[in-house]
Amino acid sequence: MATLYTQQDSNIRRTWFLMTGFFILVIALGWFFSYYYQNPDILIVFALFSVVMNVVSYWYSDTIVIALAGAKPIEKKDAPDLYNIVENLSITAGIPMPKLFVITDPSPNAFATGRDPKHASVAVTSGLLQIMDKNELQGVLAHELSHIGNRDMLVSTVAVVLAGFVSIVADIFLRSQIFGFRSRENNSEGGVLMIVGLVFAILAPIFAMLIQLAISRKREYLADASGALLTRYPEGLANALRKIQQYGQPMQRQSSAIAHLYIANPQGSGKFSKAIGGLLSTHPPIEDRIKALMGK
Repeated sequence: MATLYTQQDSNIRRTWFLMTGFFILVIALGWFFSYYYQNPDILIVFALFSVVMNVVSYWYSDTIVIALAGAKPIEKKDAPDLYNIVENLSITAGIPMPKLFVITDPSPNAFATGRDPKHASVAVTSGLLQIMDKNELQGVLAHELSHIGNRDMLVSTVAVVLAGFVSIVADIFLRSQIFGFRSRENNSEGGVLMIVGLVFAILAPIFAMLIQLAISRKREYLADASGALLTRYPEGLANALRKIQQYGQPMQRQSSAIAHLYIANPQGSGKFSKAIGGLLSTHPPIEDRIKALMGK
């Protein structure tokens, strides 16, 4: 029978499998464009550009995320109960106390950000503080601290950067065809390569986005499992997820760039079918998350 431990191990394996696929996709794109234009320097430029994007997003991701969310810093005197819960859970998890922020929004939600446990932040909405009891709030905060402990922020940043990089590369190729840049091959092989390149450039960003979303969903399952292990009370997080689902309304301030960081989709309950909506969502269905927590 599946347990929280097997769920955790399974999600770790699947996440790294998806990340490996993402890197292979980027390398394949770079190699194809270098071969098409018969210029190995293209691959070098793209590799350097991806490194720069990774470094910038790594060092400044937390500041950017907090600003996009409109979160305001708070101290212990502002929310002593919240502070005490996070402090106790941090000690239990063996990580430094993160900075705390509150987002003024009636929709119950929360997220964690930062490049590593020593530079982490946790933000919760005012709605979350209003509707959750102590056990439910502990469950949510344990989930977010698990993201910090599992280094999910770094994985999420890499996924976002790679997805953006693939989209940029594909866009460059498409624009080069529109403005008349062609392969040095003028024979039939060049024509075939152009067709393959156009198909690849159109489909690659779509696959990159789907892989990014899949990675985000796997990290949510892992944080659910780790958070339940941290509190030893999976019912707390399960009940919190039920309340979030029942509320169902979108957040007042949203940014698609950071939607995957929240514990629940900030756009609220979707109207897609479970199959389609699950594929295109940054989060797995709450019903499935609750079943995994309760071992069903």
